[in-house]
Amino acid sequence: MEEKNRCAWCLINEPMTNYHDEEWGVPAHDDKRHFEYLLMEVMQCGLNWNMMVQKRSIFRECFAEFDVRKVASFGEEEIEKILLVPGMIRSRRKIEAVIHNAGQFLKVAEEFGSFDAYIWGFTNGKTYVYKKHREGFMEVSNQLSDQVSKDMKKRGFKYAGSITIFSHLQACGIINDHAYDCWMYEKLVQNENTVYIED
Repeated sequence: MEEKNRCAWCLINEPMTNYHDEEWGVPAHDDKRHFEYLLMEVMQCGLNWNMMVQKRSIFRECFAEFDVRKVASFGEEEIEKILLVPGMIRSRRKIEAVIHNAGQFLKVAEEFGSFDAYIWGFTNGKTYVYKKHREGFMEVSNQLSDQVSKDMKKRGFKYAGSITIFSHLQACGIINDHAYDCWMYEKLVQNENTVYIED
């Protein structure tokens, strides 16, 4: 693997490094990818992202290749099957939340044309780079994630707290939170849609 400066959190294993290099913070505009990340963020609650990356293929198997329409139609039979899949996180509550959220996701997509249009609408299609993050003041939620979380909860999403939504905004590139000396930071700020936020 090529020697580059990377965010420290991704150096624990190759899957995490690949995720960092290929996906994290890269602007995502595909509804399937948004649903996949939101699903993983529900499953992450109380756990860690490394585990989610390791179990990604299991989630893909359990949740119809992340086909949101199929997942929204899941019932008790599908839930029972998912709970028996080896390696799956056996939380009925989380599985039910993913299925419920799939229905809410479709409602948002119908209203806005896509979930992507909805979520990027909060920044008018811009990627935010926070000056204070560059200066080492990191946070797990902020005013933007509070705003998105409040709206998603109003729309019926579960496991949509501000911390969870902040993670989604980072993952899908609405917030570029790569370390200032990370090679991906420099690559991503070349995007003409990057906006620097002072506060």
